[in-house]
Amino acid sequence: MKFIVSSSVLLKNLLNINGVVAANPIVPILENFLFRIEEGTLTVTASDLQTTMTTQIPVDASENGAIAIPAKLLLDTLRSLPEQPITININTDTFGTEILTDNGRFKLSGENPIDFPKIPGVNKNLSVELSSDALLSAINNTAFATSTDDLRPAMTGVYLQLNSDNATFVATDGHRLIRYRRTDIQTTASTSLIIPRKALSLLKASLPEGADVKVELSQANASFSFGPTQLICRLIDERFPDYENAIPTNNTNVLTIGRADLLNSLKRIMIYANRTTHQIRLSMKANSLTISAEDLDYSNEANEKLLCEYDGDEMEIGFNAKLLSEMLSNLSAKMISLEMSAPNRAGLIIPADKEEDEEILMLVMPVMLNTYA
Repeated sequence: MKFIVSSSVLLKNLLNINGVVAANPIVPILENFLFRIEEGTLTVTASDLQTTMTTQIPVDASENGAIAIPAKLLLDTLRSLPEQPITININTDTFGTEILTDNGRFKLSGENPIDFPKIPGVNKNLSVELSSDALLSAINNTAFATSTDDLRPAMTGVYLQLNSDNATFVATDGHRLIRYRRTDIQTTASTSLIIPRKALSLLKASLPEGADVKVELSQANASFSFGPTQLICRLIDERFPDYENAIPTNNTNVLTIGRADLLNSLKRIMIYANRTTHQIRLSMKANSLTISAEDLDYSNEANEKLLCEYDGDEMEIGFNAKLLSEMLSNLSAKMISLEMSAPNRAGLIIPADKEEDEEILMLVMPVMLNTYA
């Protein structure tokens, strides 16, 4: 089997799906790309059993065939080559592979493609089309807040609720919760599912801007197709927490402030916070916010005053500065509102200037200050 392809085109497409390949997979053949040629089209597959990605490239091919090729070795070779047409010769009996360039010959050993796991099917229960920009925005606003605790598998992914009015994406790690809702994504039937964090990270890395994405859902799997690329992932089969009941109501204390001003102040003050708890204190009264932190172990302390709009009772509340700054960093709004009911209840961060077709709510749990004890 032989085919000719542009080195840069092949490299670009392989890099789009290479994130799936694990460094030390349980099944050794998963260190390879599966190459399959049919009627002048090269389909390349990468998998870790939980997530599978494929991409298609038109090539000049003499015949159909398939082989598994070591991913790292092939990528390292292509990265080092200047743009040029390359010829790849494959012995389908021994799986020996030659890469022929303008000035060189590179020989590597492939593996039998029959050992590569089959691409999982998606028995389509529901499908929806959306823009890549909408999906990227949803991923950027939620995936960072998923849990890394494998003992709570439901929280290691993003919960997606689809219905005829909107799509709601929710992520939580137990200390914070993000609810991101889009009104420009609707489906004919309602459903809910949990998409793994790794699949979302791969989508974030490979989704082009301004493209259409077709999403197909079954009870066990989800498929995302865009351009020549498809990602299929196994959904998390767990019950997601009842997040709506975690969102406090009657938040009568409202702080309105510039997001960048608050974020920059947090970054400075948290340098002086305890290195384990990252605890900072927000003290609020009429049109004034004081942010302070101290590390008793090293006798370090700092405070800053910021102008703001504040409507409510004078209060002090503690937060984890690391979590709070990460949440603010993932927002693009110029102004935000921090809505609170009491020092021992969660605070809500809501963008004051809202984008069309989207609604963002961020919940952050407080940390107990000594003054509450």
